[in-house]
Amino acid sequence: MNLDDITYKINGCAMKVHNTLGNGFQEVIYQRCLAIEMERASLNFVREEEHTIYYEGIDVGTRRADFVVENQIIVELKALVNLEDVHLAQAKNYVVAYDKSIGLLINFGATSLQFKKIYNPKYNTNPVHPKIK
Repeated sequence: MNLDDITYKINGCAMKVHNTLGNGFQEVIYQRCLAIEMERASLNFVREEEHTIYYEGIDVGTRRADFVVENQIIVELKALVNLEDVHLAQAKNYVVAYDKSIGLLINFGATSLQFKKIYNPKYNTNPVHPKIK
């Protein structure tokens, strides 16, 4: 399954959860419901996977991503009225720390479900167009 297919399935699962519950619950409730829907969608995932964070090669602690899906995509959940830049930065840090090419930041707290796709600069696949002579 390619990254677009996985992302499409995850987004569909999140939409089902949001359409069923609406906004206003704690993040952990959405996390549990999303796990149920991703299992139903036959997606392989690990919930709350712990990862060591290094600073200049020194272990400085651990952090847990909400989901690692198909061992390819980091999924970070929020249940906030508004996403802020700090939430995008956190999701980007997870994508880089876990060495995955993309991540999804999904916010269940707004009236409408919010999705943000985050790219790891290390895996930037945007082709460079050659100059036309």
